Amino acid sequence: MKNIDLHTHSDKSDGSMSPAEVVRAAKDAGLAAIALSDHDTTEGIAEAVAEGERIGVEVVPAIELSAASSTETHILGYFIDPKNRALAEKIGYIREVRVRREREICEKLTEIGLPVSFEEVAAEAGRDVVCRIHIARVMIAHGYVSSVREAFDRYLSPGRLAHSEKQALTDSEAVRLIKEAGGLAFVAHLNQTRLTLPELRELLTRLKSDGLDGVEGYYTEYTEETGPAYRALAGELGLILSGGSDFHGANKTVKLGELQVPYSVLEVMKEHARR
Repeated sequence: MKNIDLHTHSDKSDGSMSPAEVVRAAKDAGLAAIALSDHDTTEGIAEAVAEGERIGVEVVPAIELSAASSTETHILGYFIDPKNRALAEKIGYIREVRVRREREICEKLTEIGLPVSFEEVAAEAGRDVVCRIHIARVMIAHGYVSSVREAFDRYLSPGRLAHSEKQALTDSEAVRLIKEAGGLAFVAHLNQTRLTLPELRELLTRLKSDGLDGVEGYYTEYTEETGPAYRALAGELGLILSGGSDFHGANKTVKLGELQVPYSVLEVMKEHARR
């Protein structure tokens, strides 16, 4: 049975591997298709698609957008047009807000006695898209924490001392932007919203009115209880499923191919996109 992974990141955002390396790793893992879904950028898509065509791995052009929320609400966009003007213009603004967010996190860390400068973080990132993982790496270099996981658990995640809620888009705006770029919109990693099922039902119902197509029905962190519950809720609301590992290369303890998502999931998404 052919398997897929529709949630991966490259070094164009907060992954450790180039887009082509991600595709080659997918090939080595026996995957038939992946989606490159970097945070707030489409810069790696062309490279990934070209490498996929060269070695025989199907690559779905995608993006992951962060939405304003007291927890973690991320919207995945699949089959987007990377050259869509509205998307390109909005990405520029999103990056500006992302920089303000990471600066605020650095300020909060400094205020609690863990000095981190944005200049250090930008140097660690080495690119336009600066993410919390780059802050975590600088914290490790300073000896404040021993791992990326510790940095997030103690300081960077929602509700922690240095978290910043600054985001460029609301969840509805993220969904509508993906639709405008010709894509399908899905809510990512439902567990990270930290919402109860009734609260999640309310969120998904509201976003469906904005054009939401589905939810990430298969994800590395889902349990034997939450995964089926999320998939059942999606079915009740008439939403389709995607699935992915949230692969970040060396930056996250997730391996390609360990989460088994059947190719039939992608086939349903393609059929939905053709309607």
